Amino acid sequence: MLVSTRGRYALRVMIDLAEQGRAGYTPLKEIAARQGISEKYLENIVKRLAANGLLRGQRGKGGGYRLARPPEEISVGSILRLTEESLASVACLAPGQQPCPRAAGCRTLPLWQALDELIAGYLDGVSVADLAAAEGAETP
Repeated sequence: MLVSTRGRYALRVMIDLAEQGRAGYTPLKEIAARQGISEKYLENIVKRLAANGLLRGQRGKGGGYRLARPPEEISVGSILRLTEESLASVACLAPGQQPCPRAAGCRTLPLWQALDELIAGYLDGVSVADLAAAEGAETP
């Protein structure tokens, strides 16, 4: 599994918004400036996050984005599942793949299944709040 730039930037946006609190909406322009990321690039990311219920967006004066739920309730896994094509460690376990004709005799399949469970468990166990609270580390 290789996390794309889109996935890493989505995490940075979510952490940034968690740090702003629930006081109101934060303009995308401000998030982009703080994170050093193109506003245009972030537009597609926040649209996907909003369309899937992780962000709320508001247009017009005083508009922008905010977290749709408390940061403690938003897992890293949920964000990465939206931004990445797959979190699978091998292609045969990726969603939508045809069953492998060798699966019944594959000696490595249990290894990859267990690895995927560990990765999912770990990512689902880390919240945006956990990342926002981490001190001394710059967001990846």
